[in-house]
Amino acid sequence: MASSKRLEWFDELPCSVIICDKKFKVLFMNDRAAEDHANDGGRALIGTDLMNCHPPDAQVKLRRVLTSGRPNVYTTQEMRKKKLIYQCQWKKGGRVGGVLQLVMELPRDVPHHES
Repeated sequence: MASSKRLEWFDELPCSVIICDKKFKVLFMNDRAAEDHANDGGRALIGTDLMNCHPPDAQVKLRRVLTSGRPNVYTTQEMRKKKLIYQCQWKKGGRVGGVLQLVMELPRDVPHHES
């Protein structure tokens, strides 16, 4: 995994970033992810099993992302906030290193454009 200095810019992103290895051990959480998961331990989740934070059906989807290489993308709504979830493989040197999860809060009226 890259040094923490190389990942510092992730902390200022307006979305949640969580990175885990191939065994689903949490390697990195940006500031937003730590805030979003404060009730679950925040940064104390680094080094723990990401699967413990997901129900069984979501665990199946995360394993599928890791093995198939196809991202899992969906929207959800929690406490009147619409969110885009994007889970994908991350690679280093062409080899799969694990799973990256991005969670972005969406405005209620996100425009859709056709090109």
